[in-house]
Amino acid sequence: MSIRLVSAPISIVFDLSEADHDAMIREYHQLSESDDDPIAQWLKRAKGRGDTAESDPVLLNLMVELHRKIDHIEQLIKNETPQRVALSQHAMIEAIGYGYFKFKESVLVPGTSYYGRIEMPVHPKHDIAVFFSAEDATIAKITKIHERDEKEWAAYLTARERVLIREMRERRQ
Repeated sequence: MSIRLVSAPISIVFDLSEADHDAMIREYHQLSESDDDPIAQWLKRAKGRGDTAESDPVLLNLMVELHRKIDHIEQLIKNETPQRVALSQHAMIEAIGYGYFKFKESVLVPGTSYYGRIEMPVHPKHDIAVFFSAEDATIAKITKIHERDEKEWAAYLTARERVLIREMRERRQ
């Protein structure tokens, strides 16, 4: 089996999935519902009723993101940081593929299952939760990821491929 990977510098925090499996599952679901804040719920209802048909979608999304930023600043001021599961290991991912990623260093035990939060370098910046298994000491296979996060992962992978193709063309000239 051949795994095609593309260079992508991303950071991850992770731990064995058996460490605190119930808390990890709970956080996994909470991170998937991060779009279900009050403003996102209002926007979904408004779209369902057709109230946003005449609105500029880009402007609407920017307004929603501004609202989220204000909420985040308010949480920081009030010291209301969301509680996350403590994960013991931090590492750098050097390459990603469809359903796989490769660590920069040998940090995995082959055949072992892990839970992690990957910091996605896209707008808006956020963490995606994944369960993965170690294929070898550096290659991880994603075993569980939310559908929305999987789409974002694929979009980021495609964007990285485009950047690398552009860089290769520039070197040839």
